Amino acid sequence: MRILFTGPAAAGHLFPMIPTAQALRAAGHEVLFASARPLDRLREAGFPIVEIGDGRTIREVFEQSNGEVRYVNRDMTTDQILDMAARVFARVSRSTVDHLLEIAGGWGADMLVYDSFQASAPLVAAKLKIPSVLQNFGPTPGLDMVRRFADNFTEAYETYGVAGPAEPLPLNIVPTSLGGDPSGLRMRYIPYNGGGTIPAELLGRGSRPRVVVTLGTVLTEMDGVRAITRLTEAAASADAEFLLAVGDADLAPLGTLPDNVRPLPWVPLAELLTVADALIHHGGSGTMLTALQAGLPQLLLPQGADHFANADALTATGAALRSASEDVDTSLLTRLVTDPVLREAAASLRAENEALPTPAQTVPALEALVA
Repeated sequence: MRILFTGPAAAGHLFPMIPTAQALRAAGHEVLFASARPLDRLREAGFPIVEIGDGRTIREVFEQSNGEVRYVNRDMTTDQILDMAARVFARVSRSTVDHLLEIAGGWGADMLVYDSFQASAPLVAAKLKIPSVLQNFGPTPGLDMVRRFADNFTEAYETYGVAGPAEPLPLNIVPTSLGGDPSGLRMRYIPYNGGGTIPAELLGRGSRPRVVVTLGTVLTEMDGVRAITRLTEAAASADAEFLLAVGDADLAPLGTLPDNVRPLPWVPLAELLTVADALIHHGGSGTMLTALQAGLPQLLLPQGADHFANADALTATGAALRSASEDVDTSLLTRLVTDPVLREAAASLRAENEALPTPAQTVPALEALVA
């Protein structure tokens, strides 16, 4: 089979599809990715890539939206945030339709696997009448997002003579307790974080609890490290080691770091969490699920995007705490690393994830779509 993968050019949307693509390629199928710029992170995964779109990045489209789009949205409901995302990502996707149609048809794709934020994919699947798989990137139901995008893509559907989006097979990568689409398949979440250098001393456990702090791949670009200013101050009085996994973000707003707070370069998060005791983050899906897979308690500081919905879903399981950035204090950090109830719930979620079929075990169900 020839399987075409596509999604917006963002790690949070493309990375969850990599294990699926690896499993299909290992089973003998041909895999091709189609995405817009930038392509650097996707290129690291080792798959052939074809560029689509008009050359603009998501960030550039955001900046040209006349203030309509904000990544940090503490004053909006989840529904409002998703509607806003559908509007802007539909705009991002519009220039990819022609390219995606040409590639899927010319290459002879037997199946299209896409992220829910790629509005052009369900149109292309419907136009070419090929099976499609909607791979969710977290707890957010993908079928609902496909409908939201279609409402903002009516001009494109009319232009290409397509009545509406193709009905895909949803592929969830979260346990049932965290959400996703009620229909379709569920698959074990296996993290893919790209490459990176790991300091040798971080391959083993430390002498006291180790807490990793990260803000994902987008928030630091859009809002810097303001979300962890108060946390850094509170960490000074906590009996733990804090590792700031924020890449090359400017740390100047944090002032002089306490002795127990250490900044790191870009490090593959999944590997780092194998020697950690807890994770503090913004609430992004990939970050949250990587900690879930590691069985770690989490503290979420939601800022926007899907963060609030993720925080609601995860805290309901008992495996996480949540807080406004400005309310973080030493007692909260201490509870994160000492509360046995949090740790037990995190272990239970990890077991739920491990009970799901692996990507390799899911391949036959995907092959059946074409057969």
